[in-house]
Amino acid sequence: MKLNNNWSRRDFLKTASAATLSALAAPYARPIYAGDAVKGRATADTVIILWMGGGMAHTETFDPKRYTPYEAGLDPNKVLSTFPAIDTAVDNIKFSQGLEKMAAVMNRGTLIRSYTAGDLGFILHSRHQYQWHTGYAPPQTVAAPHLGAIISRTLGPLNPAVPAFIDIGQRFDVGEGEELKAFHSAGFYGSEFGPFVISNPESAVEAVRPPAGMSPSRFENRDKFFRKLLAQSPVGEFGSDYQKESLVRSLDKAHMLLSSPASKAFDLSLEPKESYDKYNTGRFGLGCLLARRLTEVGARFIEVTTEYVPFLHWDTHENGHTRLVDLKKSVDGPISQLVLDLEERGLLDRTLIVLASEFSRDMMTEGKPDKKVKDQVEVPTAINDLKYYGMHRHFTDAGSVLLFGGGIQKGHLHGVTADERPCKTIKDRVGIEDLHASIFHALGIAPDLAYEIEKRPFYVTRDGLGKPIMSLFGA
Repeated sequence: MKLNNNWSRRDFLKTASAATLSALAAPYARPIYAGDAVKGRATADTVIILWMGGGMAHTETFDPKRYTPYEAGLDPNKVLSTFPAIDTAVDNIKFSQGLEKMAAVMNRGTLIRSYTAGDLGFILHSRHQYQWHTGYAPPQTVAAPHLGAIISRTLGPLNPAVPAFIDIGQRFDVGEGEELKAFHSAGFYGSEFGPFVISNPESAVEAVRPPAGMSPSRFENRDKFFRKLLAQSPVGEFGSDYQKESLVRSLDKAHMLLSSPASKAFDLSLEPKESYDKYNTGRFGLGCLLARRLTEVGARFIEVTTEYVPFLHWDTHENGHTRLVDLKKSVDGPISQLVLDLEERGLLDRTLIVLASEFSRDMMTEGKPDKKVKDQVEVPTAINDLKYYGMHRHFTDAGSVLLFGGGIQKGHLHGVTADERPCKTIKDRVGIEDLHASIFHALGIAPDLAYEIEKRPFYVTRDGLGKPIMSLFGA
């Protein structure tokens, strides 16, 4: 398919909607074993994705460069990092200021500094997030399944009563919600492998218990009525028999969760106050706490997001430095505590934690130095206002990914980026195919595993070509 380098949000929605509608008619997706469905011994049972939605600048977080303090009249070409570097628990790895607690647990994990995003033309966050989460660049002729759905479909749940794919923190009624829905799904796999969505971790318990005052018999009647309404929904009206059955199975699993002891994991009020307070930096921090509790009861795949909303959070088109001060406070403690808590409970070795973002940021370069695309941010010739001090443009030629547990090496550094602008990848480049293949390798899933759809194979990594990066894993 010819790539359109001038994609608009409308174009993306149009093609994504067409693929989603075609998924309604999809039959059972039969696995095709190009090699072995499971290759070798898995080193992880659970995956937790910590998603820094909006574009986390590598030079401001896990790959600090020369620090340039703010002063009026500053030349933006000279600004590489707006925070000084700090030591970590590993001698040859430094982070930027504000990530001291994560720096203290770096000896438990591996840092990739050479992740590079795809070349998708004019940069739209939702398209890059689609590629990161599915492994495929949009548009696709079929509804591509989310990484969590692939894992759910291939391995099934760890605990039958706990949803195998849980998504925490992202709302779909703000910003680019419709675009995000395009990949927050099981695609052609069927509804039963899609995400159990919890937009606010503080109210997670509401998703696993009937409304207050509702009797069991009344709830049963509501459930029956809801199933009748589903019969009149697009899936019920236009879906294949398999897709209809998959939707019913997803309802049955949700019903099972309501009566399971595992449902208590969703209730954060049961967490001791001292522990709760360590995580409580806001919705993301409590999402990390919920992820820990769900891991303890046998969740298979969990994603916790800082939430992507245009021009908020990591989408730093202005006030890059001042916003990152608060962003770092919101993620530093909860992420480090998640690592320590899982370690203390003996779960870290079998839980793979992956911290990532769709791409990085740079003051001057939009895209890649050799594949620049249209600038979306005006950068003044001299910085005379603090709001311009920080990383504003979308940079796709380097980015940081942090991994803990699940068989990953401890205190390891992978990849090198240039010390001067453009701070691009210069050694051991990592693309999405190989990053996904590495995640699959930890779970024992072959990167060339495919599922048949429309009488052709759809691979879990693009065209089955992903190769796990074996140097990321311990002996």
